[in-house]
Amino acid sequence: MSRIAPLRTWLTRLTRPLVTASTYTRAFHLFTALALGVAVALVYPGLEGDSGPADGLALLVVPIPILIVFGLLAEARRFEGFLARLLLRPGDESDIAVTRSQGWGDRWRTALWLVLRVDLAWLGLALTGHWVFVGIAMIMSPATDTGVAFGGLAFAGGAEHWWLIPLGALVIVGALYYLAGVGWLLTRLGTRLLGPSATERLAIAERRTEQLLEHNRLARELHDSIGHALSVTVLQAGAARQLLDTDPAFADRALEAIEETGRQALEDLERMLLLLRDAPEPAAPRPGLSELKVLVDGTRGAGASVELRVAGAVDAVPAVISREGYRIVQESLTNVLRHAGPVPVDVTVAVDEHDVELTVLSSAPAAGVERRVVGAGSGSGLRGIRERAALLGGEATAGAHEGYWRVHVRLPLRWAS
Repeated sequence: MSRIAPLRTWLTRLTRPLVTASTYTRAFHLFTALALGVAVALVYPGLEGDSGPADGLALLVVPIPILIVFGLLAEARRFEGFLARLLLRPGDESDIAVTRSQGWGDRWRTALWLVLRVDLAWLGLALTGHWVFVGIAMIMSPATDTGVAFGGLAFAGGAEHWWLIPLGALVIVGALYYLAGVGWLLTRLGTRLLGPSATERLAIAERRTEQLLEHNRLARELHDSIGHALSVTVLQAGAARQLLDTDPAFADRALEAIEETGRQALEDLERMLLLLRDAPEPAAPRPGLSELKVLVDGTRGAGASVELRVAGAVDAVPAVISREGYRIVQESLTNVLRHAGPVPVDVTVAVDEHDVELTVLSSAPAAGVERRVVGAGSGSGLRGIRERAALLGGEATAGAHEGYWRVHVRLPLRWAS
């Protein structure tokens, strides 16, 4: 078995060019180019009678001026790119562009591609067809008494020339391998001549970067919004369950807070899904620093004692700074609830003419009190805070500070001007 497996692998690799569909789609691509060459050849030098070496050379050279003129048209690159993607690289199309020529460099590469495509069609299909018919003549020859002649070659007849049959089969197989090689060469030329230019590759990279940044932003939005809502909901539900019999009024307020938190989370989720589907963003604005009181009230509903202090005109803060600042405070409060439970928290927002400073200061749980942890977390919350601040040209720090846990963020207003 150890010897059979390598032999099977070798045979698979050897026969792959003959059974792969791309070999024959590339052959059809060559045929479309051959049709153009034949159309020109019918006019000059003509296809009557036996053609000599000079006529064969003319078939390669005469179409060149017409091909160059067509290749210099801006739309020719789009047309040729579409055909090449469809027939040369089925299922793997990223290396061939389907856009108009953006400059003379693209136009001349398209013209060169057309010339090489038509000439390779003659050299590939014409020679392959010739040797396939030669092989067929060799296979048929032993079955006749007088033999068979084709293409200037004559093969003797009679059963004693049986060896012409396997030899003819080898000639046909060799011709198909040659055709597969021409198709491979044509594909390599197509990716070089019809592939994206340096400008297009840069534009593709920029679009990809923008998509990744947008996806990361949406991921942060979902993490901050839904994560905060779930953390608050879990704590409120736990408190309501414990006090349902002894303090029904508190349980009722907790359930009401759960309802409101869930409604806000659904609105945020709907907005994010619309953005992912490239649908128009709903008219409801994303929350900003002006809505921090609502956020703080919801956090208080989870049992935490939250104090909010605002200094400066938060309404005058640019929208992008305001939105990101809101999410930073939201994520900070979520981290407090998740890792420390409903402990006292101070939130300070200070706005001046240069910066917005956000500080979230939380007390550590008292000694002997069981630490309440909603989720262990993965550190993505603090990383998201730092990323938001960095994207706006600011800075964020988080860690122990004089016996408290502090998140401090500074966002410069000049970046939004």
